[in-house]
Amino acid sequence: MPSIALPHDAKAGPTKSEVRAVVQSKLELEPDDHFVEVGSCTGAVTIEAAKRAGSVTALERKAERLETTEKNLAANDASIRADVELRNAEAPDGLPADADALFLGGSRNFEAVLDHAAETGVDRIVMNVSRLEVAGRAAAAFRERDLLEEVVQFQVSHGYELAGATSFNSDNPVYMLVGSATPSSDETETETEARSGGTTR
Repeated sequence: MPSIALPHDAKAGPTKSEVRAVVQSKLELEPDDHFVEVGSCTGAVTIEAAKRAGSVTALERKAERLETTEKNLAANDASIRADVELRNAEAPDGLPADADALFLGGSRNFEAVLDHAAETGVDRIVMNVSRLEVAGRAAAAFRERDLLEEVVQFQVSHGYELAGATSFNSDNPVYMLVGSATPSSDETETETEARSGGTTR
């Protein structure tokens, strides 16, 4: 994944580049997609999405972090193709009703956000969690709303030189929940067959 510029920092720090790559692979953003992010912080995921989607809405409850998002977006202006709107709001307040893809970078109010996603039919939903107990609650919430497609746990290690050889420092594990509020094509075909009383040929 091409690097992005993040000259301005926030206390929470940016989502790691390797994690962003997996997030983008799960979101599968297209040029006509409306991408929505809850908790933009430094804007790292916002910027990656703005290079692919047609429109981006990023929510951040802390004004100083939203300002950081704005500054980092400006630093990557040449590579951004989407129309980007930044909203100083705490989800679910401020969430648009026409999102194609939704990313939750934190766990604050996540159940209410998932309710909104289910009600508005968001096609692709990705949530990152760093704590095991929260990941368990999030998985249960996804299942309760019939959203869950998969849970991915991964860890990235970076090499460094030690006594003329290579050793590794490991980042904290990430739990990624992936889901959808729209039926898959296979499910749609099955429902159609059930209504018609059998397989159509």
